Amino acid sequence: MPEAVYAKLLAIFETIALGWVAARARWLGDARDGAAAVRVLSAVSFNLFVPALLFRTMARLDLAALPWRTLAAYFVPVCTWLLAVYLLQRRAAAAHGPAAPATRAIGATYGNAVQLGIPLAAALFGEAGLGIHIALVSVHGLILLTLLTVLVEADLARVDHRSTWASTLRTTVRNTVVHPVVLPVLAGLACNLAGFGLPAVVDQALAGLGAAVVPVCLVLIGASLHAYDVEGRVPSAATLAAVKLVALPALVLVVAHWGFGVDGTALAVVVTMAALPVGSNALLFAQRYATLQGEASAAIVLSTLAFVVSAPLWLALLAWLAR
Repeated sequence: MPEAVYAKLLAIFETIALGWVAARARWLGDARDGAAAVRVLSAVSFNLFVPALLFRTMARLDLAALPWRTLAAYFVPVCTWLLAVYLLQRRAAAAHGPAAPATRAIGATYGNAVQLGIPLAAALFGEAGLGIHIALVSVHGLILLTLLTVLVEADLARVDHRSTWASTLRTTVRNTVVHPVVLPVLAGLACNLAGFGLPAVVDQALAGLGAAVVPVCLVLIGASLHAYDVEGRVPSAATLAAVKLVALPALVLVVAHWGFGVDGTALAVVVTMAALPVGSNALLFAQRYATLQGEASAAIVLSTLAFVVSAPLWLALLAWLAR
């Protein structure tokens, strides 16, 4: 991989380490309740910074310019994989609560597509490849986070044994729509379709809030490594990392190339997108639903470390297929 990508990986680890140091040194609050500071950081990210980023992205998205066949070649296998992992985890993760299956499913599908994915696509595939990657990123949250939110809210509503089928449906719909992820996506899409442009002052405010997502989330990962029992979660986190780095890109490669007929730069971009390490949204999801926070934090770190080895292997395979 290019030196610029390795530099980006190093910067990621440095910021995570700073988050760990900040938690250990009590810069984020009283060490007797280190998890409290983590919960505050997570709440601010999930309820303020992430919604601003999603709303602005959807409101500014050029829907007519999206490469729909390439998007389908990526999201069909990824959504299928997400649902398969979710269904398998319905039993395996039952002991961790009703939100655990969806939390593991996001770890197995949602990659670090912005902070690591954008510079990687720009360095490896040039302007054409970066354009395809940006198109994928633009609807990444809309499709995957919305689907995951529906799944987790349905599971939470279902465990309320006092609920009827109708009340479960109402609760699921209400909690899915009035949600820090889905609502700003829908609102931004509505503004886009209605042709409402963002006033400059609003756009600048949203851009500033959205820019905080990456650094705050990386600090949050480091603080979570200190606050939660990560040591006992390493085996499951390593499995999640392996699934994300190996199994998902293999599935995307097969479906995109032999199913949708995608090749060349577009194929390289979608496979590389699938091969990215676990993204910080996995931890935000775990924090919001108070489940598997240590596992999510460990999976992010382990998969990012392993990406240094797995990425060149995928790039070599793509180069061989292109001959």
